[in-house]
Amino acid sequence: MQLNLTHISYAYPGASLAVIDDITVTFPQGWSGVVGDNGCGKTTIAKIAARELIPNSGTVSPRLFCAYCAQDSSIAPESLYDFAADWSRDARNLRSVLGIEEGWLYEYDTLSGGQRKRVQIACALSSAPDVLVVDEPTNDLDERTRRSVAEALAAFNGVGILVSHDRALLDCLASQCLIFEEGRPVMRPGSYTAAEHAAGIERMAAQRARVDAKREVERLQGESNRRRNEAAKTGSRRSGKRLAKGDSDGREKIGRAIVSGKDGVAAKQSANMEKRLARAQDKLSNVIVSKRYDGRLGDYGALSRSRCVAHVEAAIIHAGDFELTIPELWVSPEDHIAIVGDNGSGKSVFVRHLLNHVPDTVRSAYLPQDINAAQRDAALKLLGTLDRALIGKILSIVGRLNSAPERLLDGDDISPGELRKLLLAEQLLEEPELLVLDEPTNHLDMGSIKALQDMLDSFPGAIVLVTHDATLRDAVADRRWKTKRAGNASMLTAI
Repeated sequence: MQLNLTHISYAYPGASLAVIDDITVTFPQGWSGVVGDNGCGKTTIAKIAARELIPNSGTVSPRLFCAYCAQDSSIAPESLYDFAADWSRDARNLRSVLGIEEGWLYEYDTLSGGQRKRVQIACALSSAPDVLVVDEPTNDLDERTRRSVAEALAAFNGVGILVSHDRALLDCLASQCLIFEEGRPVMRPGSYTAAEHAAGIERMAAQRARVDAKREVERLQGESNRRRNEAAKTGSRRSGKRLAKGDSDGREKIGRAIVSGKDGVAAKQSANMEKRLARAQDKLSNVIVSKRYDGRLGDYGALSRSRCVAHVEAAIIHAGDFELTIPELWVSPEDHIAIVGDNGSGKSVFVRHLLNHVPDTVRSAYLPQDINAAQRDAALKLLGTLDRALIGKILSIVGRLNSAPERLLDGDDISPGELRKLLLAEQLLEEPELLVLDEPTNHLDMGSIKALQDMLDSFPGAIVLVTHDATLRDAVADRRWKTKRAGNASMLTAI
């Protein structure tokens, strides 16, 4: 069993550029990873493979039963209540492996992002599809839950398509990877690590080939100029205009050179050299070295003059039937605080509570775990109302975060990763004194995460960071607050 995408092209309505253009790829049985920068077309390919999108041209064959697990966890799966009513052995096993509580299936809107993602995956797997497409399945998940998701997906024996920036998950599941390079996908065998290693070797070989080709062009260019000058001198010598009227010997020598053809050798050699130069230039133009992100975002933010940028009193915060107990807490101007804890233990609940206790005198920026439609529309609308200088600065930040800035101006169909970059860029221009970031690496490609980490590490103001990315957390935070849940209650403590 395999799924074939043949000569697929697609452009979103209103967009002037196609997201994908004339792509042919085969997905065999087993898991295939799909990897690339934000906005390169990964999700578009995934939706077309799952028949969630109809391509402008090309075919998807054969017609297999598909299930799609989307990036956005805020939308309840269509099969949610079917799964809730399913008590077969397979359904019970899924509940057990993914740690899904029965009540979750009837209160989806109140669940955390990580809980919703687990339910999404369970519903997709329970439908027993021939083709299962999962888009960023480990967003919002803690380390323990990521292992559970990997275990559940590994048991799937159909055609699996995994869009992810989670290297550990890709290495665990994928037997081949479709890697987008310079806008074109290349299928490489093996895990992500193996595929990226092979791509790196090819990049180095291409770099060497380009250097060699450039040197050859420069050598031939010099030789061509020399021979062109020689041919010009020869042409000048063949002319009798410079000879005196009575110089019959000189005219005789010119005549003999013309008759023998000896005098045309330089011109022929020059013409041949021009052809060789043209071939070398053509070879140089065909040696493409894929661009690699340099990981530099720049310095943004400011240190607040206030002695405290946020202060919350001890309280019990309620969210539906869930309650979170917090002590009295302060955030100082230079604090870099990470909030850690399992999924559903109240981290995002606390962050929203904290935001209500930031003084109006403190410039703050907030990047939520999930960006809703209203926030998305507001970010795009703001981009359209700013002057050209500010737009340029925003697009520059987005570009340094490894996305094509022009896509933000080409309609409103941008990827979740590009949207997060836009929202962050617009707020960074305000030089915030406090950054509140809830799972900021969700949907970001690997180069963007590195750039974000470097920027946060040197941020002069205060940071409150919720993340399951241990590398980011350890690099940025110097203090930690931890949430721990027991039943429907959780407690936050400073550690």
